[in-house]
Amino acid sequence: MTDAAKTRRAGGHVHLAIVEAEPAAVASAGKPAWDWARGPVLGAGAASVGLFVASFFAPWWKFSLYAPQYPKGLTLVISLTGMGGDVQEIDLLNHYIGMKHLAGAAPVERHLAGYGVALIAVLTVVLLAVAGKKLNKLVALPAIGFPVGFLADSFYWLYTFGHQLDPKAPLRIGAFTPEMFGNGQIGQFETFASPSAGFWLAIAGVGFALLATFLRSRVCAHCAHAGTCAAVCPRLMVLPERKPS
Repeated sequence: MTDAAKTRRAGGHVHLAIVEAEPAAVASAGKPAWDWARGPVLGAGAASVGLFVASFFAPWWKFSLYAPQYPKGLTLVISLTGMGGDVQEIDLLNHYIGMKHLAGAAPVERHLAGYGVALIAVLTVVLLAVAGKKLNKLVALPAIGFPVGFLADSFYWLYTFGHQLDPKAPLRIGAFTPEMFGNGQIGQFETFASPSAGFWLAIAGVGFALLATFLRSRVCAHCAHAGTCAAVCPRLMVLPERKPS
C-alpha cells in the first residue's frame, strides 16, 4: 500500500483511500461476463433469418370447407405469394353468393412478399449487429411484425370479401367474416381453418430473434462500454476490443 493511498490524522488513525472495486462482471481472463454470447447473438439472428426465408416457400394457412355435396371437402391453401388447392371450385361457389374472385385478394402484398421477407431479414441482422444499448429493445420488432402483419392483413381481406357481397348474386346470405382459427360456418358449408408450416416457421424465427435480443441485452449490460453506448454498438457485437494506442 502506497503513502498516496493513506491519509494520517491526529491520534494515529490511518484512513485508507476509497478505491472503486472492479465490476463483478469482469472475469479472470479480463473479458466481461456474457462476452462469450456475442457470437451466439448473431448465430440466433442468422437462424431467425433462415426460418423466415424458409417460410416464404411454405404454405401459411389452410382452409377446409365441407358440405353434403362435398363429403371429402374442398381445400384452400394460402401462401405469401398466392393460393393453391381447389381454388377454381371455391371461386365458382363464391360466385353464387356474390363474393369476389380469390385472385383479387391481396394483390400488392403477394407481389411484394419476397421484398418484404428480404427487408425483414436484413433489418433483423443489421439491428442485431449495429444497434446500441439504447435501441436494444427494438431489435426484435421487425421479426415480430412479420407474422403479426400477415395475420392482420389476412383478417382484413377475409372481412372485406365477406362484407362486400354482390347484392345481385343468385343466393343471398348475410355479411360474414370467415374464421381464421378453428370451425366456422358459411351458408351450408362448415369450415375449418388452421395455420400451416410457413406460419410456424415464422413463429420459430421470432423465437430465435427474441433469444438473440435477450442474449444481446445481457452482453450490453456487462459491456465495458455500457455507460457510454449510444445508438450504435462500437463493437458491432463481434469486433475485438480496441487496444489503447
